[in-house]
Amino acid sequence: MTLRSFLAARILVLVLSGLISSQAAAARSAEPRVVKDPHYGEVLFYFYQQQYFTALSRLMTAQHFNQFQHHADEAELLRGGMLLSYGVHLEAGRIFERLIAQGAAPAVRNRAWFYLAKIRYQRGYVQEAEQALAQIEGKLPAELDEERQILHALLLMQRGEYRAAADLLKNVAGNSPWSRYGRYNLGVALVRAGETQPGIALLDQLGREPAQDEEMASLRDKVNVALGFSLLQADRAEEAKASLERVRLSGLMTNKALLGMGWAQLSLNRTERALVYWEELRQRGILDSAVQESMLAVPFALGKLGAYRQSLERYEEASRLYEQEMTQIDQSVAAIRAGKLSELLLRDDTSEEDGWFWTLEKLPDAPEARYLVQLMAGHDFQEALKNYRDLRFLIARLDQWAHDLPVYEDMLATRRAGFRERLPQSLTAARERDSAAHKEARDRLRDTLARIILDDDAEALANEREHDQGLRLARLERLLERQGSATDPDTVERVRLLRGLLTWDQAVAFPARRWEAQHSLQELDKVLDDTRSWREALSQARETMPREFDAFEARIQALTPRLRALQARARDLAVAQSAHLGELAVIELTAQRERLATYLTQVHFAVAQIYDQSASETKEAPAP
Repeated sequence: MTLRSFLAARILVLVLSGLISSQAAAARSAEPRVVKDPHYGEVLFYFYQQQYFTALSRLMTAQHFNQFQHHADEAELLRGGMLLSYGVHLEAGRIFERLIAQGAAPAVRNRAWFYLAKIRYQRGYVQEAEQALAQIEGKLPAELDEERQILHALLLMQRGEYRAAADLLKNVAGNSPWSRYGRYNLGVALVRAGETQPGIALLDQLGREPAQDEEMASLRDKVNVALGFSLLQADRAEEAKASLERVRLSGLMTNKALLGMGWAQLSLNRTERALVYWEELRQRGILDSAVQESMLAVPFALGKLGAYRQSLERYEEASRLYEQEMTQIDQSVAAIRAGKLSELLLRDDTSEEDGWFWTLEKLPDAPEARYLVQLMAGHDFQEALKNYRDLRFLIARLDQWAHDLPVYEDMLATRRAGFRERLPQSLTAARERDSAAHKEARDRLRDTLARIILDDDAEALANEREHDQGLRLARLERLLERQGSATDPDTVERVRLLRGLLTWDQAVAFPARRWEAQHSLQELDKVLDDTRSWREALSQARETMPREFDAFEARIQALTPRLRALQARARDLAVAQSAHLGELAVIELTAQRERLATYLTQVHFAVAQIYDQSASETKEAPAP
């Protein structure tokens, strides 16, 4: 993860960890957080899937319809964080200010202002960043306070207040990465404030320290190169050489270090050694300004050694390469002015909703892109490209929404037709289920059950098998009664026992059957009540649903011109942003062309001097 993406991640982590007191208290609690609003849970789902635009649009839609009953502040805070990640810092600042005013703790409030200041600085809003920093009261936590001081110093240095920046950076101590950035900027501030020797001493100390990772190694290389060229300008070539020798042979600053080593050796009258460094540098890519300068330095050194013919050949070679590069730059400028750059840079972009996390890390293989490496390292171009990318994504989303509107119209028409078709049938069914006959039958069942319970009539709740057995026993009892004295006594006794057993079984089962019958009657009452409510709801729907359909239709119709206006505005902004990107690129390429033109002019003067010197020596030579 790059430092830039790491800082971006901390912005949104801050949003979730909390800026308001309720969230801070929840963070200290060991109990898990419970999402009580389903719509807020949906927003968090998309957020954690890194689909930030979808999460933001769902969140704002839910806010519009007041669907956050339990997480309103948290949702608003999350909206502020996501707006901040898309660079909408003014609206995010208003959200943070409003939430902070509701009673955030001082420590939480300070963190909010700090992160707001940082995103404003990275977006290039220096004055607004200073205003946010000024809102911080007291000190931030140790892990953030060093970064805050460095940010404040950078803002001061941008306004040329190097003395104030140096005084502030003197408080940055320790061995953390931020402290090293602070000491580097302190050295630069001291030099620019006129305290050259203390600044150089600090940079020298920093340039000697071991580096634990690639980021710190790159910073150390940068320090040593800056220190080396400062010492060269002060005519301290030996010290400059020692500093430049500490630069790695494979790093971003290697070419500048090789160039500086050559000039240091030349200042020490070691011309042949200077040629060793410059010849190595000359073999590298001509797009680098150090390589371009080495093409002038090599023939210059050869001339000092008296190798005029070789010097002239190298000057002519440099002239040819300069002219070729200037021609290619002219072609690239023409392609950029034709509007090809922005689409070319995003040709291989497959991500969609990264927001602030997205950066272009690899240039496409195209002539007009190969000159923009230095430009790509700057915040201005990266932010401009990011804004264009977001606009392009927004245009695609708006086009999709506009395409979906007729689908919603068809869905609404289908629902309207289905409602009109099924409503009469549903009302008829509801009236039939809620008829007077059903109520009378329910009343009869209730009276019958009340009599059964009052009389403890267990036989009335007999099941089908018991009922059949009772009928059969009754027939036997009538038969035995007709036979009179001729009846077998054993048969009479067996029938009596069977009747008693049946009566016992019914009496034992009676309490459960009584409860079941009462429960069934309650369920019947509930069904009848639900039917009545259903019929009333249908009657109400007959009045309200047409108005709701009309309201949905009006919303869809109102969205159509709004979407068209947003589409037109987004396209206009994308065209303007693309033109801005092209202008930034053209400015960079023009500067490169002017540098090459300056070198070419120096080549022409150097060649003319060689010819003049050669002609002069020829005239002064004695006649044979």
